[in-house]
Amino acid sequence: MLTPLLKHIKRLFPNSTVTLLTFSKTTTAFFQSDPHVDTVHYAKANPIRYIRSVLLHKFDILFNTKDHPSTNFLIHSVLIPARCKIGIQNEYHTGIYDYLISIDFHSPIVLKNCGLLNTLGKEVHAEKCRPYIPPMPVSQEIQLFFSSLNEQKHIGINISAGGPKRYWTEENWKKFVNAFPDQKFIVFSAQGDREQKKQLEQQCENIVPSPETKNLYEASLIISRLSWLVTPDTAMVHVASCCKTGIIGLYSKALQDQSRFSPFLVEYRMISSPSEFVRDIKAKIVIETVKEILHQEQ
Repeated sequence: MLTPLLKHIKRLFPNSTVTLLTFSKTTTAFFQSDPHVDTVHYAKANPIRYIRSVLLHKFDILFNTKDHPSTNFLIHSVLIPARCKIGIQNEYHTGIYDYLISIDFHSPIVLKNCGLLNTLGKEVHAEKCRPYIPPMPVSQEIQLFFSSLNEQKHIGINISAGGPKRYWTEENWKKFVNAFPDQKFIVFSAQGDREQKKQLEQQCENIVPSPETKNLYEASLIISRLSWLVTPDTAMVHVASCCKTGIIGLYSKALQDQSRFSPFLVEYRMISSPSEFVRDIKAKIVIETVKEILHQEQ
């Protein structure tokens, strides 16, 4: 959800140098191949290099992308030298930054990030802020599988999520898939859920076995060929938004998750749990939602 900002910075300020400071290996790997980023510094990888290249370097602008208090981000915002420091408005950012981006808390994260451009005197309309996936290596196995797919013929299901509260149950996935015997499905999963993916592929005849994807770019290639993706509230929602693929999103009852992390610039249906657990969404509701969509498309 940071990618639209990076793209527009390079478009509007072509002579600028963009340095990303990251705090996880996953984030670092994602942005290392982004053509709109000049340098990626993983803060935990090489402390000496980080001190020399970041803490002893004077930047023109520092932007904290967090829209809520983050101790890690606040500490580095204070330590990193910059002529101008910009953050997203909340009470904990007052007094730390030179400028605060004023935007409703429930606005999509993409638009909050692109709010930096308004602070810099540049206006970018929301419809120009679709996220993208930077190019990454693609295996021959994925290339062959991608080539075998007929565009807009399959529905994807993503069984993984970013935390235990966001998982739907294996039983619910089976009920859902079995409710559409004439529909073909493709299962996506993170590494830790690959055994469950294989079990679903073996137990449900209408699931097309697919090779394991090694990165989000490989996943995006397959998702771009789907008619819809059914997924809990997780990164795959935003991958589908990049691909303009319709989304049936399974969300907890938390309003801030539904508003800040909703699908962006794409057709979608949002199904909210009656509780903080996505697993409490009944399979019947998801089945009825997809049946309604398929009927409208006939």
